[in-house]
Amino acid sequence: MIRVVVADDQALIRGGLRAILLAEPDIDVVGEAADGEGAARLAGTEAADVVLMDIQMPGTDGIEGVRRVAAARPQAKVLILTMFDLDEYVFAALQAGASGFLLKTTPPDTLAAAIRACHVGELIFAPTVTRRLIDAYVHRPPAPAGIPPVLRVLTDRELDVFEAIALGLTNSEIAAKLYMGEATVKSHVTRILAKLGLRDRVHAVLLAYECGFIGR
Repeated sequence: MIRVVVADDQALIRGGLRAILLAEPDIDVVGEAADGEGAARLAGTEAADVVLMDIQMPGTDGIEGVRRVAAARPQAKVLILTMFDLDEYVFAALQAGASGFLLKTTPPDTLAAAIRACHVGELIFAPTVTRRLIDAYVHRPPAPAGIPPVLRVLTDRELDVFEAIALGLTNSEIAAKLYMGEATVKSHVTRILAKLGLRDRVHAVLLAYECGFIGR
């Protein structure tokens, strides 16, 4: 059972999300919060697996809430759910440690699937966000030739997987793209994170952007 905390300052929206998620046989809503501080507290006390977090909330907003969840319950994943599809929110949420960014217009079945994927470590983005991330980094001026020094600990195959992670592909999509089994992809991802000293896939994405690996 995936234990979920819902954080939104509007009680009506929290209630609607609770009703949607409780209809899923493998998801349990273990708490509701009106701001990021409350979400972090509940994530810790209720041993949450996933926190569904709004961004614009009075008091502690969603971006700070992501940081506080990481401190209170490091193993919990945070999935941002918002009405505001703005680049500054996307990047701030990623830098804070969020594992995905969806809009409140997301269909219920897609939301449930996203929570499941987030729970197992996948990165989740609304399609419009994914397109802009790719446009921002793949279509920018090329970086200097060669592999950035920080990535030279990776094998050629690991670099292929790392690039796919940075473009937001799931394990199953990477497996199809690179013609390998999904279990093999998972092993590569684990080794890549260990070699680079990264906590999760979000930090892998950020590193790929920061060192200029994407768009080289």
